[in-house]
Amino acid sequence: MLRTVADRARPLRRTSAVVGAVALTALALAAAPASADNTRPGLVLGLLKPVTGVKPGGSFELPGAFANKGTETLDKVWLTYSFSRGLTHQELPSNCEHPRGERLGAPAVPVDEEGLPGKYFVTCEFDQTVEPGAVYAPEKALSLDVLGHALYEHLGVTISDYDPGQSESGPADEVPGTGPAVKLVELPSTTPLGGIRPAKNPAYDYAGVPVTAVNTADFQVAAQLTGRDGQFVTLEAKFTNAGPAWVMPDNGESGAVTHVLVKMPVGTTVTLKADGCKKVDAGSYSCIPSSYYWANENSTYTFPFHLRIVKAVVGAKGSVALEAKERPFDKNKKNDTAVFLLGTDGNGSTGGTGSTGGGSTGGTGSTGGSGSTSSTGGSGTASTGGTGSTGGSGSAGSSASAGSAGSSGTGGGLANTGAGSTLPLAGVAAAVLAAGAGTVLLTRRRAPRR
Repeated sequence: MLRTVADRARPLRRTSAVVGAVALTALALAAAPASADNTRPGLVLGLLKPVTGVKPGGSFELPGAFANKGTETLDKVWLTYSFSRGLTHQELPSNCEHPRGERLGAPAVPVDEEGLPGKYFVTCEFDQTVEPGAVYAPEKALSLDVLGHALYEHLGVTISDYDPGQSESGPADEVPGTGPAVKLVELPSTTPLGGIRPAKNPAYDYAGVPVTAVNTADFQVAAQLTGRDGQFVTLEAKFTNAGPAWVMPDNGESGAVTHVLVKMPVGTTVTLKADGCKKVDAGSYSCIPSSYYWANENSTYTFPFHLRIVKAVVGAKGSVALEAKERPFDKNKKNDTAVFLLGTDGNGSTGGTGSTGGGSTGGTGSTGGSGSTSSTGGSGTASTGGTGSTGGSGSAGSSASAGSAGSSGTGGGLANTGAGSTLPLAGVAAAVLAAGAGTVLLTRRRAPRR
């Protein structure tokens, strides 16, 4: 649902500009402020196109061309930019400012009221005459740096004839830049206009622009079993985004960043399912990360299930897997599935300790953050990546087997896909095994859209 500028105490800054969200090829636009006079001159942004091919460590210039298509001269205009966490700015001109508390690498508000990752905001004030029918742009374009975790980024551009930092409670607390002030210069009247789709409010124009960096992110899954007294066992299904990029496709418009599919072994029943998971079939569950729409780099989500073993079945296997969905950023498909085994020799002996054959050491990264849960599931537990455990051996009398661990991604890998201790199960030997993929790692905002 689109919101008007009047709906927000900090229009265009504290949240995703004037709108709730921006699709990859569409521009979200908002209605006029409650106090706006619709006879005001019309402001129209220059032609805006998606930004592609930028690389981490590089930079690109921000668009800023606009036209006064009205019949009145304006004495002052404001250009406002919002951008997502994979982008950042360096020195700003003295006539530009950003919210206090915002710094390089971290916005003033980590998560906004919609549950989305907080954005950065920069507003530039141009105290000069803007003539009717003329086209203008800053004499020196601002630029944004592309950070190492950039992938699917989002840029918002607004031109307005009022200060977006003003609200009923007064001006916002802003920090001015320290560089030389920039001025507007007039461009040829043939300069393309219209943005992606112009706003219909004469007081401002807004455009959302997708920015796609050349980067990858390794989505992984893992499974681990731990024992309890009696015929009970705990399964921890895990999902990790090992990076290096964070992932929030199309600003979260397509829903959950991924679903983690968990299938229980034959002969078991679930006595307590994990938050964020729903039953989709007999013994099968679909789980959603707590951040829902995005996955920060080096973030892990754990989905614990309590299982009761109702029948000892030799070789009973379960699995954890990523949903069958296109992930062009994920080049390593070997760790998209992990298989775990409830081992038993059929004679009621106690199983030994199972572990993976090897794995990478996980680096520490930021968690995916917390967002509102959907109607189909709550949130899993997020944590940073840990270190992989080394392979152990089963105790005497155990027939629990373990498979080899798969390759892990960069940073935050989860190598300990085997059980960490002996499972004292009466009549059943249990051991964990991550087959093929051994590790996992992984992350939007509010409940899914209706």
